[in-house]
Amino acid sequence: MPSLGHQLRTLLRHQAFYAAAGAVVLALLYGVLHAWGDLRPYIPETITVCLAAGVVYLVALYALERTPNHAWAFWLILAGALIFRLQLFPLQPALSDDLLRYRWEGRIQAAGWNPYAVRPDDPRLSALRDEHHASVPGRDIPSIYPPLLELAYAGTYRLLPEAPGMATLILFKLPFLAADLFLVGLLAGWVRATGGGNALVALYAWNPLVVVEFAASGHNDALATAGVVAACLMILRGRGTLSTLLLTAATLVKFFPAVLFPLWLQRTNWPRARWSWINLGLAATLAAACAWPYRSAWRTVLESLAYYESRWQMNNASLYALLAWFSGSRDVAAGIGVGVVAGLALWAAARRLDAIRAAYLLFGAMLMLAPNSFSWYFTWMVPLLVFFPNPAWLLLTVLQFLSYHVLIDYYATGVWHFRNEMLWLTYGPFYALLLWQAAKSEKVGV
Repeated sequence: MPSLGHQLRTLLRHQAFYAAAGAVVLALLYGVLHAWGDLRPYIPETITVCLAAGVVYLVALYALERTPNHAWAFWLILAGALIFRLQLFPLQPALSDDLLRYRWEGRIQAAGWNPYAVRPDDPRLSALRDEHHASVPGRDIPSIYPPLLELAYAGTYRLLPEAPGMATLILFKLPFLAADLFLVGLLAGWVRATGGGNALVALYAWNPLVVVEFAASGHNDALATAGVVAACLMILRGRGTLSTLLLTAATLVKFFPAVLFPLWLQRTNWPRARWSWINLGLAATLAAACAWPYRSAWRTVLESLAYYESRWQMNNASLYALLAWFSGSRDVAAGIGVGVVAGLALWAAARRLDAIRAAYLLFGAMLMLAPNSFSWYFTWMVPLLVFFPNPAWLLLTVLQFLSYHVLIDYYATGVWHFRNEMLWLTYGPFYALLLWQAAKSEKVGV
């Protein structure tokens, strides 16, 4: 009979053990958040729990990567991913109030109003206000969300039953959670098909930032990110038309995927190939069809975007903040950021770069240089890390929970301010590790 020590060593070499242990510890941590229900009175404690989940996540990835793949581990990872999301789904939004705006825009559309033409504080909408209205963000500005997202809001509101309290609001997370779970399945299928390790499945499926932002806060970025990843995989398979439509749909949900269009035109051989013109026409048709119901307010959209840009800056920004400080001008900082991203997009197109690598580089540059880099924006990077694992970016997804320090003062005094010392704690380790990785890579190359 094997000794106890031998059995223990055998267990510690089994990937399923680390998958089960990681899932249990993460479930316990998310169970704490579930027990609190409303996280607003527990912001410092929530940050601590989420950072602890991040540490467990990184340790679990390390262990999974260094043990042989096992079928049980694969299914345990997927089961854990589902359990974590189900634990946090019942939470009312506390780390962000965006979900209230999503539901509001669906509500006013159901009543026949154009969300690009009216503000939430418009007196004409007073009859539509309910107990959540006081917490709807941006009440002084009409919608700036792209049209396909507005259609998703309208459809979700019409499909969901009205319920008292928080029930209807929480159910409004469903389309975004469904997109997140679709992405879990899509990435897991890709990993298995290409012979990748189970650690890559856990990289997205277990990422605490992804779990919290989509299951707890219900952010809409999951829809756009799922569209981008699906578009990239389709173009790699030579499905130019489908990939172009998917990328167009993603851009009609959130604007950030638009930076990939120069590359898409090159990859589909535009303007030389006849099919590239057909693809472009289909993309334009999809965009027009989504925008048509809101056509009466197109002038207002431009005004709202300009108003938003003038009001919302320096939110959790990193390189943008440094550029603004060095130059003494936010316009200069913004111009540098736009120039770098635009140049990188054109370079990627000229080089006909791999679609996923281009998305990885472009989205990373956008997040570094953006005047607003809210924590949920960093979920854009996580599925791309499955293809290009990077310790610095993984660390940053965990450290983003520090950005929620802004809510401590906000809930206590109404003051919205990102503290410089917390920004350094969030981004300092990331940039240091990124530079160390670059120096190490260059040294190895030499």
